[in-house]
Amino acid sequence: MPTPAPADLTPTADCEACPHHHSLLAAGECRPGDICILANSGRQIDRFLSRHPRYAADHLTDAFWERRAIAVRYAPQDSILALAEDPDEAVRRAVAYRLPLDQLPRMINDPDREVRITVADRLPTGQVEVLARDEDYLVRVYVARRLPLGRLFSMICDPDPAVRKEVARRLPLPSLSLMANDPDMEVRRIVVERMPDSMLILMLGDPEWLIRYLAAERAPATAIGRLIHDPDPEVRRIVHQRLGTSPEE
Repeated sequence: MPTPAPADLTPTADCEACPHHHSLLAAGECRPGDICILANSGRQIDRFLSRHPRYAADHLTDAFWERRAIAVRYAPQDSILALAEDPDEAVRRAVAYRLPLDQLPRMINDPDREVRITVADRLPTGQVEVLARDEDYLVRVYVARRLPLGRLFSMICDPDPAVRKEVARRLPLPSLSLMANDPDMEVRRIVVERMPDSMLILMLGDPEWLIRYLAAERAPATAIGRLIHDPDPEVRRIVHQRLGTSPEE
């Protein structure tokens, strides 16, 4: 017996109940199962509104969260303000992407971290510091990426190493010494890789061999003799190599 064809599970809607039945459908501007505003299918809804954005505002109060979220992408900016308080986080995320900048501060305390991340990513740099103490580390990572350099000092001691890594990547070079003793080795690695040669003396006594090795690669030759008997063979090797000595000497 031939294998029966798999059932078509494409979401469809009742075209007879659609207000566009005698206009868009009749003109071929929408298609059941493909371009449809009433089907509970994000793909179909998006295809419909991308072609007919003038209808987006009509669906901002729809009962289906995904239809509201997609409508936010296409509706006029001034029509989406009320949805900043929508009960669904996906809708609020869509709002945060499109809200006028002067309205974004109203969403800095949103309970969803993705919403706050979007706010942190879009706020003018002069205002982003308001999220520097956010409870979620990933929000603070975005703040650290955008904070004006003169304000980065406030995040040097952030409790999360992922945030401090971002700070270490952007901190002005003369200020990197402030992070030379960071408790996280990966943060110190960023510090040692960015430090000017003359400052690397600060890293020669680091407890991690890799940090000492990276420092010994570029630190002034007059300072690295202290590592000639380092407990790690790779550190000793780079020191001897730079000093032109051999382990037997």
